[in-house]
Amino acid sequence: MTASFDEEKNIGTEKVSISPEESQIGHVITTIISPGGKEVAVTGDVDEAMKLAIASENIELTPERASKLLRKIDLYLLPLLGLLYAVQFMDKTTNANAAIMGLKTDLNMVGDMYTWVGSSFYLGYLAFEFPVSSMLQRFPLAKMTSIFIFLWGIVLCLHATPNYGGFIFLRTMLGALESSITPAMMILTSQWYKREEQFMRTCIWFGCNGFGMMFGSAIALGISIHSDNYSIEGWKILFIVTGLITIVVAIMFFFHIPDTPAGAWFLTDEEKLMVVERIRSNNQGFGNKHFKKKQFVEALTDIRTWVFFFFALLTNIPNGGISNFGAILLTSDFGFTIHETLKWGMVPGAVELIGCPLFGYLSKYVKNRMIAAIVAIAITLIGACLLAFATEAKQARMAGYFVQGIAPVGMIACLSLFSSNVAGHTKKLSVNAIYLVGYCVGNLIGPQTFRALDAPSYNPAKITIVACYLVSLFLLGWFYFSYWNDNRKRDARQAEREKLGMTEPVMENLEFADLTDKENPNFRYAL
Repeated sequence: MTASFDEEKNIGTEKVSISPEESQIGHVITTIISPGGKEVAVTGDVDEAMKLAIASENIELTPERASKLLRKIDLYLLPLLGLLYAVQFMDKTTNANAAIMGLKTDLNMVGDMYTWVGSSFYLGYLAFEFPVSSMLQRFPLAKMTSIFIFLWGIVLCLHATPNYGGFIFLRTMLGALESSITPAMMILTSQWYKREEQFMRTCIWFGCNGFGMMFGSAIALGISIHSDNYSIEGWKILFIVTGLITIVVAIMFFFHIPDTPAGAWFLTDEEKLMVVERIRSNNQGFGNKHFKKKQFVEALTDIRTWVFFFFALLTNIPNGGISNFGAILLTSDFGFTIHETLKWGMVPGAVELIGCPLFGYLSKYVKNRMIAAIVAIAITLIGACLLAFATEAKQARMAGYFVQGIAPVGMIACLSLFSSNVAGHTKKLSVNAIYLVGYCVGNLIGPQTFRALDAPSYNPAKITIVACYLVSLFLLGWFYFSYWNDNRKRDARQAEREKLGMTEPVMENLEFADLTDKENPNFRYAL
């Protein structure tokens, strides 16, 4: 229902204290007026950060103490988060590297059989995305994530299988287990960092995909050079080594990363309270274990959710194609040998490793991550045009291929938007899951655009990449305008209420009441 201005005058005029007492769960404590003018009930079913928020009200957080705490958080979290993301991308490039090391020949892959090797991973990802998101909400975040990592390491080792059917099954299972990583990383980032810090940190850990690509290619090159000395095929050793590395990372993650800042072993009790004070301006906290149907419905009816979906779909058609056929493209289209291909395959990784954090750093100066993302996608589009249309200029095509390393900046922008601009824990997980469905569908379609009959140049696939990035560029522009316009309307509504002398509700710790971005009148979207 929508409240009139007269009704608003009588709502929330008293000071209300929101308490995380168990007895209050499900009971309405008070009501507030949303930015859209609707009456919203605030219940005791609050965020997990609420207890610390109440205790932290008397904490003095000076800029010096805040900076020192931020450096400590970065030191303890970012290296392992980056290593994890490098490992999860390494197994995708391992698939492409294995293809030129004898995988296709040994498993008798003909026609489009290898195409389905790439797509099967995302079938598993797609099928398990919603169940996995639900598990991440119900169970301890870091512990549940580390279990998924450990299991996918085992599955990766088992990829040294002697037949195609077994390999396809294992790729599908791998996708199911890896579907946990991106939502877990997004939640961890929103738990620890302020909204203006999240894009840069996401650029850092996501950019470590590039390190995974480089490290995976280096391992493959070393194995390939000495392949005559092994009793089993080199590509099988590649999967076993990658799987063992993943298992080690899982063990490190289990013991090192806390489920929430409240349980951080590397923070003092006072520093835990300071973390809550730092993120208070986010208008969201650590998360809530209860599924809220109202937030789920809001996620489904929010138009931005579906624009996120189509953006993920379009940007990951190129990703699915390049990640599975990049090495094959270097051999078939550019004419490199296997060893040359493995060496050149490190270049896009270096571009991503340097380029993603660089765009994150530049966004601090333009004060707008959406502009940084738009510029990155525009550069990627130019590179895609070179790859597709510079048919007589090998160097130009190579430059276009290498520039694809900064394409993830667009996805990073979306992930950081989830962290900062989607509030309400159930809504955040739901929007993220829908986005990742688009991610899966795009990566399913991507390998299918590289048809065997189009070899060796795969021109139709290259043209598809150009078209996808062109539309994605317009969608990023829409996001920018949509958030800017919504903020403008909220500011205007607040100014109008103040002009009419309406009393604003005074509510303690409203930031941690687990309200959505459309319910919280104090929420503003970060650009």
